[in-house]
Amino acid sequence: MGKRYFGTDGVRGTTNRFPMTAETALRLGMAAGRYFHRAEDRRHSVVIGKDTRLSGYMIESALVAGFTSVGMDVFQFGPLPTPGVAMMTRSLRADLGVMITASHNPFADNGIKLFGPDGRKLDDAAELQIESLMDNGLDDDLAAPDAIGRAKRIDDAQARYVEIVKATFPRRMRLSGLRIVADCANGAAYKVAPAALWELGAEVIPLNVEPNGFNINEDCGAVSPANMAREVVRYRADIGLAFDGDADRLIVCDEKGGIVDGDQLLGMLAGAWKAEGRLKKKAVVATVMSNLGLEQHLNGLGLKLDRTQVGDRYVVERMRATGANLGGEQSGHIVMSDYATTGDAMIAALQTLAVIIAAGKPASEVCRVFDPAPQILKNVRFKAGAKPLEAAAVKAAIADAETRLNGKGRLLVRKSGTEPVIRVMAEGDEKLIHAVVEEVSGALTEAAAR
Repeated sequence: MGKRYFGTDGVRGTTNRFPMTAETALRLGMAAGRYFHRAEDRRHSVVIGKDTRLSGYMIESALVAGFTSVGMDVFQFGPLPTPGVAMMTRSLRADLGVMITASHNPFADNGIKLFGPDGRKLDDAAELQIESLMDNGLDDDLAAPDAIGRAKRIDDAQARYVEIVKATFPRRMRLSGLRIVADCANGAAYKVAPAALWELGAEVIPLNVEPNGFNINEDCGAVSPANMAREVVRYRADIGLAFDGDADRLIVCDEKGGIVDGDQLLGMLAGAWKAEGRLKKKAVVATVMSNLGLEQHLNGLGLKLDRTQVGDRYVVERMRATGANLGGEQSGHIVMSDYATTGDAMIAALQTLAVIIAAGKPASEVCRVFDPAPQILKNVRFKAGAKPLEAAAVKAAIADAETRLNGKGRLLVRKSGTEPVIRVMAEGDEKLIHAVVEEVSGALTEAAAR
């Protein structure tokens, strides 16, 4: 059964367009509140954080109305990274956690991510049940007038999160002597990231820490790290750290201005943790998008790369099922189950810095652990309602590409779960993958235009 509202990472879309409307947020609050209302002998509560998008105020107000109408108390954090909401859900013993964000998307989009009482994202079964409640009989279980929920703002949520994050950094270490450029994407980390790094002793050069509701992810942060790289070279910094809008992704820049993606970070951390005896199950969990070079590097260390479908929630699910404690995505989601229940860019940054300090070498020598296989990724946008993947010409182009790549590389064509985009990725012989990506994306573009 398909989902109507939820995608691969919560509900997401263009603000004031289905499904990302105030009405949907209201209905989601009512439905999720009912779903997590498990006992009648106690008060139920939900925590809500958000990034810095202007539309966050509208979505938050609608969610608060929905939750309180079914008797749930609401604790509002204001701007806080997504992993911080997951942590605070557990810390405050809440029944549910909510993050209002569209992550790496532009400001016009927004989204709603849900976390269970264990601080983990909901599984497909739970999302389907909540969707069913959204569309059926919402007025049946409204709270009595004297049982309506209360809403309260938690003013020190950011400070609490900073302390939790700092506690994951080795106590014997400090960041003294390091000059760090921190690109906060005008998003949820704009206060907490510079504060945590400075409190651990670093000299911090903050970038994009002046959100105005419209500039989140705009030519900055983890999705556009080029400016950070220029500033690292300009200020002769030791390293650059770029976060995305909700601070669950990390992209690193070494002291020479070279970009280091999530695959390289996974390879580096896996090697360091293996040497320290910290890596569990001799495996790293990543997605089908991760580079073949990472897999070969891990195999050379006697480790396995366990691949899942795209989405950090699927990485987390596989890690829980297998007992692995390190996983992530090429895009910069790094999941460390010893510290957090979801991808946390701040914790990933501190663990990366710990490896660099322990090695006593510059980031350029520590963070690059393998030569990536040639890989090309191209995005093809399509209009709402269009189904270009079903076009005969597209299917034929994909089949032809797979035949040509047989034994020489691999092709992955998939619809994004977070935006109206089809991603075409090929890996292998450089000249060949350029040709097949252009042919498949060209067929998709033609089909999307019809």
